[in-house]
Amino acid sequence: MAVLLEAPERLVLSRLELSPPGEGDLVVDVEWSGISTGTERLLWSGRMPPFPGMGYPLVPGYESVGRVVSAGPLARRRVGERVFVPGAKCFGEVRGLFGGAASRLVVPDARAVQIDESLGEDGVLMALAATARHAIFAPHAELPDLIVGHGVLGRLVARIVVASGGAPVVWETNPARAEGAIGYQVIAPEADARRDYRCICDVSGDSLLLDSLVQRLAPGGEVVLAGFYSAPLSFAFPPAFMREARIRVAAEWREPDLLAVRDLLESGRLSFEGLITHRSDASAAPDAYRTAFNDPACLKMILDWRACS
Repeated sequence: MAVLLEAPERLVLSRLELSPPGEGDLVVDVEWSGISTGTERLLWSGRMPPFPGMGYPLVPGYESVGRVVSAGPLARRRVGERVFVPGAKCFGEVRGLFGGAASRLVVPDARAVQIDESLGEDGVLMALAATARHAIFAPHAELPDLIVGHGVLGRLVARIVVASGGAPVVWETNPARAEGAIGYQVIAPEADARRDYRCICDVSGDSLLLDSLVQRLAPGGEVVLAGFYSAPLSFAFPPAFMREARIRVAAEWREPDLLAVRDLLESGRLSFEGLITHRSDASAAPDAYRTAFNDPACLKMILDWRACS
C-alpha cells in the first residue's frame, strides 16, 4: 500500500507492485512516514518547479522509518534493525519522487541508516535535521544569528545552532508558532530593530523576502536560502552592494549530515521532542495530507503504517 499522487490535488491510497529486491537490497516494513509541508505541498498543488524525476502518477515521501524484514547477501544491514529511509524507487513505472510513503519498501542497503530504537516515530525527522545541519555547516560559514521561520525546519536549525554554541534569534509572523523555543528567542520581524546580523538563515520559502533580509545584514554578511522556493528570487543590487552581501543556496543534505545528526541525538545535544504534532493512520492519508498542508497548528504530520498491509 502506498500514497499515490495521481495528479495535482488528487491523492489516494493504492496497492502497487514492488520491484524485486537485488542482492544488495533491503526490504523494509515501514512503521511511520512524515509529510513534508515544503516539497510535498508543491507536488500536491502542482506548483513544483521542473525537477529530476518529476511527473504523475508518483509516490511522495522521503521521511520513512521501519524494520528490515529481508536483506540481500551483499547488504550490511540485518533483519530486525530499525532504519531511516530517505525515499525509494521501487514501484516499477510509477515514479518515486521521493517514494517513501508506503507500507513496504525495497531500497539499496546504502540508502538505509540504522537509528536508535528509542527514537521511534521521531526518526522521521532525520532528513529535516540533516537538511538543517547542511544549511549551517558549509565551508567557512558562520553560525546563523537570525533564522527566518519557526516551523519544524526552523526549529531544527535553531536547536542545532544552540547545540553548537550559538544563540540565534528566530523571526515568526504567526503567533501560534512562536511557542516552543528551547534556548533561543522568537520574535516578530517588526519587533526587531537589528541591522547587523552576520548570517541570516531563511527557511520560510518566501521568495519575496530577500530584499528585507539583505537590509538586516552587517557588512560582509550572508543570507542562506535554506527553504524551497517555487517562484524566482530577485533582489535590489544597491543595498547588497553597500553591504558586500553574500547569498548562498543550501542544497540537499548529504550522508555526513545525517550521520552527524545521529551523533548529536545519541550524545543528547539534540532533541526532536515536541516537533511531531499530528498523527494519522495511513488508511486516512488523503485527509492527513490536507491537514498537514492547510492547518497552521500542524507542525509535523506523520502516517502510521503499522496496521496497513
